[in-house]
Amino acid sequence: MKIILTFALMVLLAGCQSMPDKQTGVAQNLVFLSAQHCLNEYLDDLEKVHYGPCLKVIEVDGESPTPGPDGFIRLPVAAPLTINTSCVYRHADGTPIPATVETATFTVTPQTFTEPGVRWYLHANTRARGVVGCQPTLSRSTYPTYETD
Repeated sequence: MKIILTFALMVLLAGCQSMPDKQTGVAQNLVFLSAQHCLNEYLDDLEKVHYGPCLKVIEVDGESPTPGPDGFIRLPVAAPLTINTSCVYRHADGTPIPATVETATFTVTPQTFTEPGVRWYLHANTRARGVVGCQPTLSRSTYPTYETD
C-alpha cells in the first residue's frame, strides 16, 4: 500500500511539474496556449464519452509554433497575433475523420491576453456535439463552452 501511495504522489508531482509555470509567465510577460485540444462530452443517458472535434494550432504569425514539453505555446501578453488552426471531427471510437479537416484563423488583439501566466485553450467549436465546422473558441477551461441538450 505504501508503494502505491508513493507512486501516486510521484505521478501527481510529475504532472504538476509539466504544467506551465505561472511565475515564469508573469516574469516573462507570457500566456500559455494549448497547442492542441480535443473536446469530449460524457453522455449520462448512454454512459459513454462522445468524442468531439479537435483543434491544433498550426501557425502563429506565419511561423510553426514550438510547444514546450507541457504542450503549451508561449505567447506574449497584449500583442496582436494571427493564429492559424486545423480542426478535425472524430469517429465514435475517437479516431479522426480525415474528410472533416478544416482550417480557420483566430485573431488575437491586444485585449485578448491581458494577464500573464494564464493557461488558455482554443476549442474547435463551442460544443462537443451537434456542431459543424471549425470555429476556434478561446476558453480557460478544457470543457466545451456549452453542454449539448
